[in-house]
Amino acid sequence: MVSQLVERIRQKDQRAMSQFYQMYVEELSSVCYRYVPSRSDAKDVLQNSFVKIFTMLPTIDYVGEEALKAWMKRVVANEALGFLRKQKKLLFVVHTAAEADQIDDTEPQSEQISPEELHQMISELPDGYRTVINLYVFEDYTHKQIAELLGISESTSASQLYFAKRLLAKKIEKMK
Repeated sequence: MVSQLVERIRQKDQRAMSQFYQMYVEELSSVCYRYVPSRSDAKDVLQNSFVKIFTMLPTIDYVGEEALKAWMKRVVANEALGFLRKQKKLLFVVHTAAEADQIDDTEPQSEQISPEELHQMISELPDGYRTVINLYVFEDYTHKQIAELLGISESTSASQLYFAKRLLAKKIEKMK
């Protein structure tokens, strides 16, 4: 079914585009909201992402729905990161060694909370933390890939992830 929709989209079938949009809007919205917590900004980013997806779709080889979804998620993530860069909202927290020593070293026990609560907690993280944890945990990027994508060092990526996990652990602990 998806391959047929893709073929119809290549032929500029508006109904196929609408069906395709309805099939994936919810899943791609969740990717978008992980990076851009503001609803109105996220809607704009998602709209721009779908424009890119529909523009680029005729040029890619369809090899299956899973590969297509992975590609679309990458388009949305890249569009969200581009938005954050333009808005100068992609800031990274720098910590001193003394601050690092003060942070509890326990892993967040996220299985104790609902996915909605976890998403809310992640959306409240500082921009750098939120971006790196999303790329590393949800998108399976390596620190090297994150560093290249964001124009930061691998150690900055690793430290943002480390501090994001610590902050999440603290927030989860407070909920108990």
